[in-house]
Amino acid sequence: MSIFDAMGSRRSVQDLLGIKRFTSYGLLTNNGELLFYQVNPVNISVLSQVSIESKIRQLMHVLSTIPNIEIVCTDSSECFDDNKIYLTERSNYEMNPQIRSLLKKDKEFLDNIQLEMATARQFAFVMRCKNLKLEQVFGIMNRVEKVISEQGFEVKRMAKEDIKRFLALYFDASYNGEHIPDVDGAQFLEIEYEE
Repeated sequence: MSIFDAMGSRRSVQDLLGIKRFTSYGLLTNNGELLFYQVNPVNISVLSQVSIESKIRQLMHVLSTIPNIEIVCTDSSECFDDNKIYLTERSNYEMNPQIRSLLKKDKEFLDNIQLEMATARQFAFVMRCKNLKLEQVFGIMNRVEKVISEQGFEVKRMAKEDIKRFLALYFDASYNGEHIPDVDGAQFLEIEYEE
């Protein structure tokens, strides 16, 4: 997909977002390589006050030990708001009462799904590495994961598919982000191999 910038020249969405390519450990951008760590959320509504304070101290320790780390939160499933708006608008113009009834049921179904998933969030810690060699990035990657884990958080370094899915949800594109091609439109190219 291409978009025209203010100067009228064509730019890809990838260019506009500053994403260059996936690397062995993360995602290379115009501002360095990003390393992603998925951290499982803790349901604090079932914890005692002492346990909540302990979790806060643990998070503060992670943030003070790795001051450049960034935290990203997004829904762990896609949002159905556009679909629900469409169904509402469509039912407003539908003359057939049976079709209107089906549209209403579809909207209720989406409401129920969204309600079940409303509290489902996913969290990622993101570490930005600038101007570093591959072995330096590897060292930082392991150190960050160790620090987060030592503070009692369930952490997993995100692989390419995990990052694609996370970004797809973050940019409100798709729940199946891991299936998005690395190069936009590559799935439509037919490549003939010479033997």
